[in-house]
Amino acid sequence: MISASQAKQSMMEDPRWWKIALMDFVDDFRRHRDVAAIAEPFELDDEAKDAVFAGVIETLCDETGIEIPDWLIHIPNPKRPVFLSRMENLKAIAIVES
Repeated sequence: MISASQAKQSMMEDPRWWKIALMDFVDDFRRHRDVAAIAEPFELDDEAKDAVFAGVIETLCDETGIEIPDWLIHIPNPKRPVFLSRMENLKAIAIVES
């Protein structure tokens, strides 16, 4: 089982491919559905990535019926919107749907 802090460490170690570590965490969490994976907060180092990861964890909790951990509330929101696709023509859709 991959913990949130382990996934975040992988994201920090290989910033070019951080989304792979994120998706590995998502797949592993869905497979195990173990609250221990999100029991401890992850290290904060990048405002946008931290917010994305926190949002992913919250979504996974909603999806699996697991209670959202209290520490997640303390992850700061990014000052600017984060667009993972980096495709300019998808930004408007992302804003409307969020």
